[in-house]
Amino acid sequence: MKYILSNVNIIDGASDCIIKGKSIVVEDGIIKDIAEDISNYRDYKIINLANKYIMPGLINLHVHLPGSGNPSGGKSQNKKTVDFLMKHFVTRKIVTALCKKYAKIELKSGVTTIRTVGGLQDIDSKLRDLNSTELPRILSSNMAISVPNGHMAGVLAYEAVDIPSALKYLDMIKDTKPDLIKLMITGGVLDAKVKGEPGALKMQADIVKALCSKAHEYGYKVAAHVESPEGVRVALLNGVDTIEHGAELDEEMIQLFKKGHQAHVCTISPAIVFKYFDKKDLYCNDVGLYNGKLVFKGIVDCARACLENNILVGLGTDTACPYVTHYNMWRELIYFKNFCHVSNSFAINTATLTNAKIAGIDKETGSIEIGKSADMIVVAENPLVNLKTLKEPKKVIFKGKITNKPRVKKDALVEEKLDNILEQIYNN
Repeated sequence: MKYILSNVNIIDGASDCIIKGKSIVVEDGIIKDIAEDISNYRDYKIINLANKYIMPGLINLHVHLPGSGNPSGGKSQNKKTVDFLMKHFVTRKIVTALCKKYAKIELKSGVTTIRTVGGLQDIDSKLRDLNSTELPRILSSNMAISVPNGHMAGVLAYEAVDIPSALKYLDMIKDTKPDLIKLMITGGVLDAKVKGEPGALKMQADIVKALCSKAHEYGYKVAAHVESPEGVRVALLNGVDTIEHGAELDEEMIQLFKKGHQAHVCTISPAIVFKYFDKKDLYCNDVGLYNGKLVFKGIVDCARACLENNILVGLGTDTACPYVTHYNMWRELIYFKNFCHVSNSFAINTATLTNAKIAGIDKETGSIEIGKSADMIVVAENPLVNLKTLKEPKKVIFKGKITNKPRVKKDALVEEKLDNILEQIYNN
């Protein structure tokens, strides 16, 4: 665990330039030095990176570990199935193994930290507590809190009917030692019954306020699934720390973001498919397709408005939604760049240091700096020129452990369809 990464182009995650002529000294999983002269480090192994590029590991702020991103996977997401899987020792063990497998895929793809925002019971925090360098750093919410007929109710979220039951569920989640609390304030695209009402408000404001107040008292930040302007307003007014997904903002909401120092987590990956795919590919009806396009526009509009007003914007994939796999965080950066009109360096800095700031771990990771965890990826080409090079990292380094030529098995159909989206984006 004592080595020097030499002959490398450094992208530190905090600036828009490349640092040349310096080497990264790593000891016991920590970046000890970034030096021009390494003659004092005589007992360190020298690893020549042959003029490749190194940058901080990606941070994915919105992950659901139980799902794979299979396009038709949503069909099996129901309370009855989940109850069966989690009730029996053998099936629970299988689900845990799958979540562990998917977390490993995140790491092999170059994501060194994930933030899970809705999982099954306490599986996520138990995987976190393994403290394994084969898994990424995990910030977990475990189960979320929803309401009857709310988003993911009975699947990844408890169903609160009033303030007392909501606070009871919060205490149950607290007992599993999460890192944050997740609320499902609005419905989702496929929950909507009529056109034009995606993300209808489900959780009432008084419940949101009570949960945020108590969660903050416990020392937790609160993330919330929100996909409508009304939902954004309720979330901001009542103490939610991060708006996950988002919707079109008005001036009042922008001022609320600023006043509360709240952030937006942009998740284009699950919504972009509604812009480019047919309903048969999405296993939805006309209502779902129509509403999905509205949500796509809302997410992008929200991110743009926040960026224009110096409000923190982070990135996550909402992995486990149809076509959103555990190995495609690099695509989220490209979507962010193209639809939110930012530079490659801004997209990279967002997916690393800004994400770390939003998650509250920027003292530990998110950039290549002395004293921080050695969480880095090595790529063949300059990502400041071509973000697609992030698709296949040559090395993934997490807490100092180096994985050479990491490989993950990919779904050929998903990759083909998502590559077609990229082709259309670039051609337009």
